Amino acid sequence: MATEEGKSISTVNGEKPIVYVVSDSIGETAEFVARAAASQFDGDGVEIKRIPYVSDTSHIHKIIDEAADQSAIIAYTLVVTQLRECLLRLAEEKNLVTVDILGPMIHGIQKITKKEPAMKPGLLHQLDEQYFRKVEAIEFAVKYDDGKDPRGILHADVVLVGVSRTSKTPVCMYLAHKRVKAANVPLVPEVGPPEELFQMPKRKIVGLTISPQLLYGIRTERLKALGLVGNADYASLKRILDELDYAEAIMKRIGCPVIDVTNKAVEETAAKVLQIYYRGERNV
Repeated sequence: MATEEGKSISTVNGEKPIVYVVSDSIGETAEFVARAAASQFDGDGVEIKRIPYVSDTSHIHKIIDEAADQSAIIAYTLVVTQLRECLLRLAEEKNLVTVDILGPMIHGIQKITKKEPAMKPGLLHQLDEQYFRKVEAIEFAVKYDDGKDPRGILHADVVLVGVSRTSKTPVCMYLAHKRVKAANVPLVPEVGPPEELFQMPKRKIVGLTISPQLLYGIRTERLKALGLVGNADYASLKRILDELDYAEAIMKRIGCPVIDVTNKAVEETAAKVLQIYYRGERNV
């Protein structure tokens, strides 16, 4: 195989060189590295064949036979020892070039940390999935915050209901970082609750309540921060008592568990919501 900077590469018989990307997981890492390397020789001149989820030695035998027929390079991310040793032995017998994508880095980290690697396929992909689930849950919490679109609550893992200033939004965001899709619906006497609340399993709904005196103080400070009059109806004790009575009636109608958030941190309330959520999931 001859190369010249800036020109395509080819095998002796004029065909494109082939790189087999072999992995016991999805194989994205090895393919990315192979394509990055091929780009240094005009990537259009190299054919990449990804073979993911290799799980037994019989598959390795077939791959090596096919690769040998095409004088291909083998790039691999095989963390299962039996598969890796089989591939290396057969490739050596066929005089194939092999490139270990993960091995050198794993050995380097092992030397520094003095720890044994897990050697389990797909761990990176699992981490990626967890990350994207968290992002999805955060976007969900923002989109369906404060009852913006009642249709969305049917797709929630958890729906929080309660009067204004009972920490519904911050608790939803905390749950989102735990990859739980949470929506919240404010309960206001002048606005009937959305019908979707009564279409959901009650195990997915959690009510939040609070002491009238604490809520009075929170709302009064909120109005001051906004530069509004302190004796507005929003912060009157009578209004607060009416709202809490109304919310309690709705929660009883739904039949959902209720958490008193009085003097509780957001993390503490979220932990209780998670207990209810996971207990409900187990009992399905």
